[in-house]
Formats: sequence, C-alpha cells, structure tokens
Amino acid sequence: MAALPEVLSAPKSGSAVELLCFRPGYGERRFVDELTVTQAHGIPGERWGIAPWLKLPDGSGHPGIQISILPSRVLDLVWRDRETTVHPGDTFVCDLDMTEANLPEGQLLAVGPTVLKVSEVWNDSCAKWKVRYGEPAYTWVRSHKELRLRGVLCSIVKDGIIRLGDTVEVLR
Repeated sequence: MAALPEVLSAPKSGSAVELLCFRPGYGERRFVDELTVTQAHGIPGERWGIAPWLKLPDGSGHPGIQISILPSRVLDLVWRDRETTVHPGDTFVCDLDMTEANLPEGQLLAVGPTVLKVSEVWNDSCAKWKVRYGEPAYTWVRSHKELRLRGVLCSIVKDGIIRLGDTVEVLR
C-alpha cells in the first residue's frame, strides 16, 4: 500500500509501450518488437483464437480479452525475480493510469496505428498471479477494483501493428 501513491501518479495519457509479449500457448512467452492485432483474430497465432479463458456462448473468444495491458509501475513492484519467475503474460506494459476514472469501460486508446477499447471485463488476477508473485501481491491487485492495479483488458477496434515504443494515447 505504501507504493500506491507512486502507482497512481502514472501519466493519464501519452506513455510508451515498454514490453510486448506474444503468447502462443499456456505458459509460453515470446518478447517481440511488434504484434499484429485484428478485430477478427485478436493477435493471430495467440491462444485467444484457440483457447481463450473467457468465451462467448458460441465458444469463440470474448473480444473484451483480446489485449491485456499492465501498468509498468505495478509490474516493477511484483515481478522481482525476473530470472526464474514467469512474466504475467500481458500483451503489453506501459506507464499509464489505468484507474476507472481515467479509463472507463468503453474508453478508446490509440496505440500507434491501432485503436483499442477498454473492456467491461475486469482483470481481477488469476490463481497463477498468486502463485508467481505471492499472496500479498494477489490480494493487493484485487483490493481496489476501481484502481485496476492488475491493468485493463481491451478489444481491438482498428487493426494494425503495435510496436515497442508506440505511444498509448487516451482518446478524449
């Protein structure tokens, strides 16, 4: 909780994509320089297209979980052992205020040439987060839903390529 003021002082807009992660299967992580994103397929080749954790009634992936964005200030607090602990697997990391006040459901984000929409699906952290980063980190990110300490989930509104260093702009 002592770190909360620093986490909440993140920029409201205009931060850069710091890390891109491609997840072809469970537990697999590839750090890449760019990712193609599409409304129809999410990130082609990623598990959203073949084994999403949240599905629509027809069995297809829920579009609200196509992209996961994690605030870098939270990642830096919890991912201390980067040699032996798996990265959480979020699509990208950036230094951005992800609170509901700054990014309400439906908020549009321009990331390079792409546009994303903040989902209604709350990223509440899963049991794997608890195992990897510990009970205190798990409890902390779940303790204040409106702060979205675990980040936001998004759908893809405009196809494109997201690259390391692209600016994340909140479209007002």
